[in-house]
Amino acid sequence: MIRTATATDVPVIHEMVRELADYEKALHEVRATEAQLTEALFGERPAAYAHIAETESGEVAGFALWFLNFSTWRGVHGIYLEDLYVRPEVRGGGHGKALLTELARICVERGYERLEWSVLNWNQPSIDFYRALGAQPQDEWTVYRLTDGALAELGG
Repeated sequence: MIRTATATDVPVIHEMVRELADYEKALHEVRATEAQLTEALFGERPAAYAHIAETESGEVAGFALWFLNFSTWRGVHGIYLEDLYVRPEVRGGGHGKALLTELARICVERGYERLEWSVLNWNQPSIDFYRALGAQPQDEWTVYRLTDGALAELGG
């Protein structure tokens, strides 16, 4: 079952963000707090949205956290999937596909023309999963990022 996250889900979303970061060998980079997630997802002006996957018994199996992007070439919004995570003990049960299916449904319903995300080059199980769904890598683009000192120096 897939449902829209509620404010009461923030602690488990935060927990799963940390689990995902640990899987990606980057737990030391997680700074987000539950309060920040609450504000981002449920504040006066939400910046992101989340969906929860549940097992048949109602346990949280995973989540998708996403936000709107915009294509100047297409002239419409799209969804950028920031995090997709399914807990290891329930992987293979269709939860990841169900979360992506829900986001694709939202795109179609709202006239959004893209559903995009990034995946680490070494994460072959996820790459295989995404390709099986028909997703295509954007090999011609390289993501750049400014953070911490470089961001402060440029913006300061």
